[in-house]
Amino acid sequence: MLALTPLGIAHTAIGVVALIAGIAAFIRSGRIVPSTLLGKVYIWTTFVTAATGFGIYQHGGFGKPHVLGVLTLIALAIAAAAGKRRSFGKVSPYVETVTYTLTFLFHLIPGTVETTTRLPIDHPLVADREGSELQAAIGVWFLLFLIGAFLQMRALRKRPLPE
Repeated sequence: MLALTPLGIAHTAIGVVALIAGIAAFIRSGRIVPSTLLGKVYIWTTFVTAATGFGIYQHGGFGKPHVLGVLTLIALAIAAAAGKRRSFGKVSPYVETVTYTLTFLFHLIPGTVETTTRLPIDHPLVADREGSELQAAIGVWFLLFLIGAFLQMRALRKRPLPE
């Protein structure tokens, strides 16, 4: 049994919308652009996903997933400051882009853990939430994030963003 609470179901559904919007934004623009509809959907659903995660305590009290929620909210604030206020000077477009991409990585971590430890229902792919299989999968996601961030920065350097 999946054993999801109503809050857990809403949190998961909103998180899936964020992932779909993020993937669509990456396909369309190579990055999450906050001024586009996809960017707005991604940012708001990411915010709501992080916020609703604080009410979910399926595995004890405040833990690693909640810390990731805090980091997600901080990353969203940094990206918004970089984009709207140019708080980081000339590197603001890079900070904005890479930080929004980092929030996508933050979606993938609990998504991978929860999916592989819950599905298939009768025999989950991974038994241990702290197991080496999950650490390896998260390592692969991190490596892909680094590659993607590098490619995004290179694209921004070649095609400067409007001021």
